[in-house]
Amino acid sequence: MNSFGRLFRVSVYGESHGNSIGVVVDGCPAGLFLSEKDFETDLRRRKSGAKGTTPRIEFDIPHFMSGFFNNTTTGAPINIQFENSNTRSVDYLELRDLPRPGHADFVAMRKFGGFEDYRGSGHFSGRLTLGLVTAGVIAKALLGEINITARLIEAGGMTDIEKAVDKAIEENESIGGIVECRVSNLPVGLGEPFFDSVESLISHIIFAIPAIKAIEFGSGFQAAKMIGSEHNDNIINIDGKTETNHAGGINGGITNGNDIVFRVAVKPTSSTSQPQKTLNFKTEEMEDLVVEGRHDKCIALRVPPVVEGAVAIVLADLMMMEDKIKRIYIQDDE
Repeated sequence: MNSFGRLFRVSVYGESHGNSIGVVVDGCPAGLFLSEKDFETDLRRRKSGAKGTTPRIEFDIPHFMSGFFNNTTTGAPINIQFENSNTRSVDYLELRDLPRPGHADFVAMRKFGGFEDYRGSGHFSGRLTLGLVTAGVIAKALLGEINITARLIEAGGMTDIEKAVDKAIEENESIGGIVECRVSNLPVGLGEPFFDSVESLISHIIFAIPAIKAIEFGSGFQAAKMIGSEHNDNIINIDGKTETNHAGGINGGITNGNDIVFRVAVKPTSSTSQPQKTLNFKTEEMEDLVVEGRHDKCIALRVPPVVEGAVAIVLADLMMMEDKIKRIYIQDDE
Protein backbone atom coordinates (compact mmCIF):
# COMPACT_ATOMS: atom_id res chain seq x y z
CA MET A 1 0.00 0.00 0.00
CA ASN A 2 1.05 3.64 0.26
CA SER A 3 1.97 3.75 3.96
CA PHE A 4 5.11 2.67 5.80
CA GLY A 5 6.14 2.48 9.45
CA ARG A 6 4.65 1.63 12.84
CA LEU A 7 5.06 4.62 15.16
CA PHE A 8 6.57 7.09 12.68
CA ARG A 9 4.17 6.39 9.83
CA VAL A 10 4.56 7.86 6.34
CA SER A 11 2.00 7.93 3.50
CA VAL A 12 2.54 9.35 0.02
CA TYR A 13 -0.20 10.51 -2.35
CA GLY A 14 -0.77 12.10 -5.74
CA GLU A 15 0.24 11.53 -9.37
CA SER A 16 2.97 12.99 -11.54
CA HIS A 17 0.59 15.13 -13.64
CA GLY A 18 -2.19 15.60 -11.08
CA ASN A 19 -2.83 18.88 -9.31
CA SER A 20 -0.44 18.05 -6.50
CA ILE A 21 1.51 15.40 -4.67
CA GLY A 22 2.23 15.16 -0.99
CA VAL A 23 3.14 13.23 2.12
CA VAL A 24 1.42 12.60 5.44
CA VAL A 25 3.58 11.87 8.50
CA ASP A 26 1.73 10.49 11.50
CA GLY A 27 3.34 9.92 14.90
CA CYS A 28 5.85 12.77 14.90
CA PRO A 29 6.17 14.11 18.47
CA ALA A 30 4.99 17.62 19.26
CA GLY A 31 7.50 20.40 19.83
CA LEU A 32 9.88 19.83 16.91
CA PHE A 33 10.85 23.15 15.34
CA LEU A 34 11.07 23.09 11.53
CA SER A 35 10.70 25.91 9.04
CA GLU A 36 10.44 25.86 5.26
CA LYS A 37 14.16 26.66 5.13
CA ASP A 38 15.01 23.36 6.83
CA PHE A 39 13.60 21.48 3.84
CA GLU A 40 15.42 23.49 1.18
CA THR A 41 18.75 21.62 1.04
CA ASP A 42 17.43 18.10 0.53
CA LEU A 43 14.61 19.22 -1.78
CA ARG A 44 17.14 21.10 -3.92
CA ARG A 45 19.43 18.06 -4.09
CA ARG A 46 16.58 15.97 -5.46
CA LYS A 47 15.50 18.65 -7.95
CA SER A 48 16.08 18.43 -11.68
CA GLY A 49 17.85 20.99 -13.82
CA ALA A 50 21.45 19.82 -13.58
CA LYS A 51 23.22 18.23 -16.56
CA GLY A 52 21.83 14.76 -17.20
CA THR A 53 18.49 15.36 -15.48
CA THR A 54 15.05 16.10 -16.87
CA PRO A 55 14.31 19.67 -18.03
CA ARG A 56 10.98 19.46 -16.20
CA ILE A 57 11.58 21.83 -13.29
CA GLU A 58 9.03 22.23 -10.51
CA PHE A 59 9.19 24.87 -7.77
CA ASP A 60 8.74 22.17 -5.07
CA ILE A 61 7.67 24.67 -2.43
CA PRO A 62 6.28 22.79 0.58
CA HIS A 63 2.80 23.81 1.69
CA PHE A 64 2.20 22.87 5.33
CA MET A 65 -1.44 21.83 5.40
CA SER A 66 -1.59 20.43 8.93
CA GLY A 67 0.54 19.34 11.88
CA PHE A 68 2.50 22.60 12.18
CA PHE A 69 1.75 25.76 14.15
CA ASN A 70 4.29 28.58 14.44
CA ASN A 71 6.85 26.37 12.64
CA THR A 72 6.51 23.73 15.34
CA THR A 73 4.99 20.26 15.15
CA THR A 74 1.72 19.97 17.05
CA GLY A 75 1.57 16.20 17.45
CA ALA A 76 -1.24 15.97 14.89
CA PRO A 77 -0.67 14.25 11.51
CA ILE A 78 1.60 16.36 9.31
CA ASN A 79 0.42 16.94 5.75
CA ILE A 80 2.88 18.64 3.38
CA GLN A 81 1.77 19.27 -0.19
CA PHE A 82 3.53 20.27 -3.41
CA GLU A 83 1.92 21.66 -6.55
CA ASN A 84 2.54 20.21 -10.00
CA SER A 85 2.92 23.32 -12.15
CA ASN A 86 5.12 22.22 -15.07
CA THR A 87 3.34 19.24 -16.62
CA ARG A 88 3.10 18.47 -20.34
CA SER A 89 0.56 15.69 -20.54
CA VAL A 90 0.21 15.84 -24.33
CA ASP A 91 3.45 13.84 -24.55
CA TYR A 92 1.58 10.81 -23.18
CA LEU A 93 -1.63 10.86 -25.25
CA GLU A 94 -0.26 8.61 -27.99
CA LEU A 95 1.17 6.15 -25.47
CA ARG A 96 -2.19 4.96 -24.15
CA ASP A 97 -2.16 1.94 -26.44
CA LEU A 98 1.63 1.61 -26.53
CA PRO A 99 3.01 0.54 -23.13
CA ARG A 100 6.61 1.69 -22.81
CA PRO A 101 9.22 -1.03 -22.24
CA GLY A 102 10.62 -0.92 -18.71
CA HIS A 103 7.77 1.20 -17.36
CA ALA A 104 4.73 0.25 -15.25
CA ASP A 105 2.33 1.14 -18.10
CA PHE A 106 1.29 -2.45 -18.86
CA VAL A 107 1.00 -3.75 -15.30
CA ALA A 108 -0.82 -0.61 -14.11
CA MET A 109 -3.34 -0.93 -16.93
CA ARG A 110 -3.99 -4.58 -16.08
CA LYS A 111 -4.13 -4.08 -12.31
CA PHE A 112 -6.38 -1.00 -12.33
CA GLY A 113 -8.47 -1.84 -15.36
CA GLY A 114 -7.52 1.21 -17.39
CA PHE A 115 -8.64 3.70 -14.72
CA GLU A 116 -5.08 4.62 -13.70
CA ASP A 117 -3.67 8.07 -14.40
CA TYR A 118 -1.20 7.22 -17.17
CA ARG A 119 0.18 10.76 -17.60
CA GLY A 120 3.85 10.93 -16.67
CA SER A 121 3.62 7.43 -15.15
CA GLY A 122 0.98 8.65 -12.67
CA HIS A 123 1.46 7.25 -9.16
CA PHE A 124 4.43 5.18 -10.35
CA SER A 125 6.50 8.25 -11.19
CA GLY A 126 9.77 9.19 -9.53
CA ARG A 127 8.00 12.47 -8.77
CA LEU A 128 6.49 10.71 -5.73
CA THR A 129 9.94 10.39 -4.16
CA LEU A 130 9.55 14.03 -3.18
CA GLY A 131 7.39 12.76 -0.32
CA LEU A 132 10.14 10.45 0.94
CA VAL A 133 12.69 13.27 0.93
CA THR A 134 10.25 15.55 2.77
CA ALA A 135 9.40 12.98 5.44
CA GLY A 136 13.10 12.23 5.67
CA VAL A 137 13.85 15.84 6.63
CA ILE A 138 11.49 15.48 9.59
CA ALA A 139 12.99 12.11 10.49
CA LYS A 140 16.54 13.48 10.33
CA ALA A 141 15.58 16.28 12.71
CA LEU A 142 14.29 13.69 15.18
CA LEU A 143 17.45 11.58 14.86
CA GLY A 144 19.70 14.41 16.06
CA GLU A 145 23.38 13.45 15.87
CA ILE A 146 22.80 10.33 13.79
CA ASN A 147 24.35 11.15 10.43
CA ILE A 148 23.07 9.76 7.10
CA THR A 149 25.05 10.38 3.92
CA ALA A 150 24.41 8.92 0.46
CA ARG A 151 26.42 9.61 -2.67
CA LEU A 152 26.59 8.41 -6.25
CA ILE A 153 29.80 6.39 -6.60
CA GLU A 154 29.31 5.00 -10.10
CA ALA A 155 27.26 5.87 -13.21
CA GLY A 156 27.08 4.00 -16.48
CA GLY A 157 29.77 1.63 -15.21
CA MET A 158 32.20 4.50 -14.58
CA THR A 159 33.49 6.09 -11.37
CA ASP A 160 33.95 9.34 -13.31
CA ILE A 161 30.34 10.49 -13.01
CA GLU A 162 30.67 13.58 -15.18
CA LYS A 163 32.31 11.63 -17.99
CA ALA A 164 29.56 9.00 -17.82
CA VAL A 165 26.82 11.62 -18.02
CA ASP A 166 28.52 13.38 -20.94
CA LYS A 167 28.73 10.05 -22.78
CA ALA A 168 25.02 9.36 -22.18
CA ILE A 169 24.08 12.80 -23.48
CA GLU A 170 26.31 12.35 -26.54
CA GLU A 171 24.78 8.94 -27.31
CA ASN A 172 21.25 10.14 -26.48
CA GLU A 173 20.84 7.21 -24.11
CA SER A 174 20.05 6.69 -20.42
CA ILE A 175 22.36 5.14 -17.83
CA GLY A 176 22.09 3.71 -14.33
CA GLY A 177 24.34 3.97 -11.31
CA ILE A 178 25.31 2.82 -7.83
CA VAL A 179 24.53 4.86 -4.72
CA GLU A 180 26.34 4.16 -1.45
CA CYS A 181 24.83 5.16 1.88
CA ARG A 182 26.57 5.38 5.25
CA VAL A 183 24.90 5.91 8.65
CA SER A 184 27.08 6.85 11.63
CA ASN A 185 26.58 7.56 15.37
CA LEU A 186 23.94 4.85 15.70
CA PRO A 187 23.20 3.17 19.02
CA VAL A 188 23.53 -0.58 19.46
CA GLY A 189 20.29 -2.56 19.49
CA LEU A 190 18.00 -1.15 16.79
CA GLY A 191 16.06 -3.78 14.84
CA GLU A 192 13.29 -6.30 15.51
CA PRO A 193 14.19 -9.75 14.12
CA PHE A 194 13.02 -11.79 12.33
CA PHE A 195 10.86 -9.84 9.91
CA ASP A 196 11.65 -6.31 11.07
CA SER A 197 15.41 -6.66 11.02
CA VAL A 198 17.24 -3.47 10.08
CA GLU A 199 18.16 -4.88 6.67
CA SER A 200 14.56 -5.98 6.08
CA LEU A 201 13.08 -2.57 6.85
CA ILE A 202 15.68 -0.60 4.93
CA SER A 203 15.35 -2.92 1.93
CA HIS A 204 11.55 -2.65 2.07
CA ILE A 205 11.49 1.12 1.80
CA ILE A 206 14.46 1.31 -0.59
CA PHE A 207 12.66 -0.91 -3.09
CA ALA A 208 9.70 1.49 -2.92
CA ILE A 209 11.94 3.99 -4.72
CA PRO A 210 11.33 3.71 -8.47
CA ALA A 211 14.33 2.42 -10.47
CA ILE A 212 16.02 0.55 -7.58
CA LYS A 213 16.92 -2.98 -8.67
CA ALA A 214 19.34 -4.28 -6.02
CA ILE A 215 20.74 -3.65 -2.54
CA GLU A 216 23.72 -5.02 -0.63
CA PHE A 217 24.95 -4.41 2.93
CA GLY A 218 28.59 -4.34 3.97
CA SER A 219 30.63 -6.63 1.75
CA GLY A 220 27.40 -7.68 0.02
CA PHE A 221 27.79 -10.10 -2.86
CA GLN A 222 31.55 -10.20 -2.29
CA ALA A 223 30.82 -12.13 0.93
CA ALA A 224 30.01 -15.18 -1.19
CA LYS A 225 33.65 -15.24 -2.34
CA MET A 226 35.16 -14.88 1.16
CA ILE A 227 35.94 -17.43 3.87
CA GLY A 228 34.40 -17.15 7.33
CA SER A 229 37.50 -16.00 9.20
CA GLU A 230 38.03 -13.32 6.56
CA HIS A 231 34.44 -12.05 6.60
CA ASN A 232 33.98 -11.98 10.37
CA ASP A 233 34.54 -8.57 11.99
CA ASN A 234 36.80 -8.73 15.06
CA ILE A 235 35.40 -6.76 18.03
CA ILE A 236 38.08 -4.45 19.40
CA ASN A 237 36.42 -2.50 22.25
CA ILE A 238 33.62 -2.70 24.81
CA ASP A 239 31.33 -0.52 22.65
CA GLY A 240 31.34 -3.12 19.88
CA LYS A 241 33.71 -1.29 17.53
CA THR A 242 35.02 -3.74 14.96
CA GLU A 243 38.31 -4.01 13.09
CA THR A 244 36.53 -4.37 9.74
CA ASN A 245 32.92 -3.81 8.73
CA HIS A 246 32.00 -6.59 6.35
CA ALA A 247 28.65 -6.92 8.16
CA GLY A 248 27.76 -3.33 7.27
CA GLY A 249 27.01 -2.38 10.88
CA ILE A 250 24.35 -5.06 11.41
CA ASN A 251 24.48 -8.49 13.09
CA GLY A 252 21.43 -10.69 13.46
CA GLY A 253 19.29 -7.92 12.03
CA ILE A 254 20.34 -5.55 14.86
CA THR A 255 22.64 -2.51 14.72
CA ASN A 256 26.01 -3.26 16.30
CA GLY A 257 27.22 0.31 16.83
CA ASN A 258 29.40 0.48 13.72
CA ASP A 259 28.42 2.43 10.63
CA ILE A 260 25.61 0.99 8.55
CA VAL A 261 26.95 0.76 5.01
CA PHE A 262 24.92 -0.34 2.01
CA ARG A 263 24.78 0.19 -1.74
CA VAL A 264 21.87 0.26 -4.15
CA ALA A 265 21.75 -0.29 -7.90
CA VAL A 266 19.71 2.21 -9.90
CA LYS A 267 18.61 1.07 -13.34
CA PRO A 268 18.84 3.29 -16.44
CA THR A 269 15.85 5.58 -16.88
CA SER A 270 13.26 3.53 -18.79
CA SER A 271 12.30 6.47 -21.03
CA THR A 272 15.11 6.57 -23.55
CA SER A 273 15.19 8.44 -26.85
CA GLN A 274 16.48 5.35 -28.64
CA PRO A 275 13.95 3.50 -30.85
CA GLN A 276 12.35 0.49 -29.16
CA LYS A 277 9.60 -1.97 -29.97
CA THR A 278 6.36 -2.61 -28.12
CA LEU A 279 2.93 -4.11 -28.68
CA ASN A 280 0.10 -1.84 -29.82
CA PHE A 281 -2.77 -3.02 -27.62
CA LYS A 282 -5.35 -1.71 -30.06
CA THR A 283 -4.02 -3.36 -33.23
CA GLU A 284 -2.17 -6.20 -31.43
CA GLU A 285 0.77 -5.56 -33.73
CA MET A 286 4.39 -4.84 -32.80
CA GLU A 287 5.37 -1.23 -33.47
CA ASP A 288 8.44 0.95 -33.33
CA LEU A 289 8.34 3.34 -30.40
CA VAL A 290 10.31 6.51 -29.77
CA VAL A 291 9.48 7.98 -26.35
CA GLU A 292 9.04 11.73 -26.49
CA GLY A 293 8.92 14.11 -23.55
CA ARG A 294 11.32 15.26 -20.84
CA HIS A 295 13.29 12.58 -19.06
CA ASP A 296 16.48 12.06 -17.03
CA LYS A 297 19.53 10.70 -18.79
CA CYS A 298 20.72 9.47 -15.38
CA ILE A 299 18.05 9.35 -12.68
CA ALA A 300 20.72 8.03 -10.28
CA LEU A 301 22.04 11.60 -10.00
CA ARG A 302 18.92 12.51 -7.99
CA VAL A 303 18.64 9.33 -5.92
CA PRO A 304 21.06 10.05 -2.99
CA PRO A 305 18.72 12.41 -1.05
CA VAL A 306 15.84 9.97 -1.62
CA VAL A 307 17.89 7.11 -0.15
CA GLU A 308 18.85 9.30 2.82
CA GLY A 309 15.22 10.23 3.44
CA ALA A 310 14.05 6.64 3.21
CA VAL A 311 16.68 5.41 5.68
CA ALA A 312 15.91 8.27 8.08
CA ILE A 313 12.24 7.21 8.09
CA VAL A 314 13.20 3.64 9.05
CA LEU A 315 15.60 4.74 11.78
CA ALA A 316 13.19 7.29 13.27
CA ASP A 317 10.56 4.55 13.52
CA LEU A 318 13.00 2.11 15.14
CA MET A 319 14.28 4.77 17.56
CA MET A 320 10.72 5.55 18.62
CA MET A 321 10.07 1.85 19.18
CA GLU A 322 13.07 1.81 21.53
CA ASP A 323 11.88 5.07 23.13
CA LYS A 324 15.19 6.69 22.21
CA ILE A 325 13.68 9.87 20.76
CA LYS A 326 13.00 12.36 23.51
CA ARG A 327 10.16 14.82 23.28
CA ILE A 328 11.43 18.26 22.34
CA TYR A 329 10.14 21.28 24.17
CA ILE A 330 10.47 24.79 22.80
CA GLN A 331 11.47 27.25 25.48
CA ASP A 332 11.08 31.02 25.24
CA ASP A 333 14.28 33.03 24.95
CA GLU A 334 14.20 35.35 27.92
